[in-house]
Amino acid sequence: MSIRHGLLALLERGPRYGSQLRTEFESRTGSTWPLNVGQVYTTLARLERDGLVAPGGEDSAGHTLYAITDEGRAELRAWYERPVDRANPPRDELAIKLAMAVGAPGVDIRAVIQSQRHATIKAMQDYTRLKATALAAVESGQSRERDDVAWLLVLEQLIFQTEAEARWLDHCEARLVRLARPAEGTAAAGATEADAEADAGGDCAGPAPATTARARTARTRRG
Repeated sequence: MSIRHGLLALLERGPRYGSQLRTEFESRTGSTWPLNVGQVYTTLARLERDGLVAPGGEDSAGHTLYAITDEGRAELRAWYERPVDRANPPRDELAIKLAMAVGAPGVDIRAVIQSQRHATIKAMQDYTRLKATALAAVESGQSRERDDVAWLLVLEQLIFQTEAEARWLDHCEARLVRLARPAEGTAAAGATEADAEADAGGDCAGPAPATTARARTARTRRG
């Protein structure tokens, strides 16, 4: 998540102070990625260091305002035009968890998948309910349309993301089942071969136990 560029986008609408930027950022994204004030001011300090924002005086309450510079506007335009880089994807805890669970002693990876699938579907249902509320607010015209449309887009991204995650979990489970079948087939084939060798009797391993028992019974009767 680019807090840096998110703050620049808000400052393009006019000078803001730190707490105001945090409130507007969370309003625009539905608090999906909450910020703390310290994080905001740290980012503002870096933007000021890089010449992308500059102090813009104070408001009537004495809050220090920050304003975007021409360099900041150029950086913001470049960010809008530049595709998001997927060459170094962010760490995904679920993918890491499943990767570590494969072959881990005492871990039922299918149970891990099923537990996550339940949580993912619940999250998708929650996002869908929130989307219905946001959509109703936008269509009724009784809302701050800019923020509600932005929140609607974020919610739809979250819905698509959870739908994809649910499909991926289904794929992982199916993959594990397919990979387990050859191993089970090999074990079954080994057991069949052992039974066949035992039934064949005597060349190297001697008669099978059942054959020996029948021979002893026959000798007893003849005696």
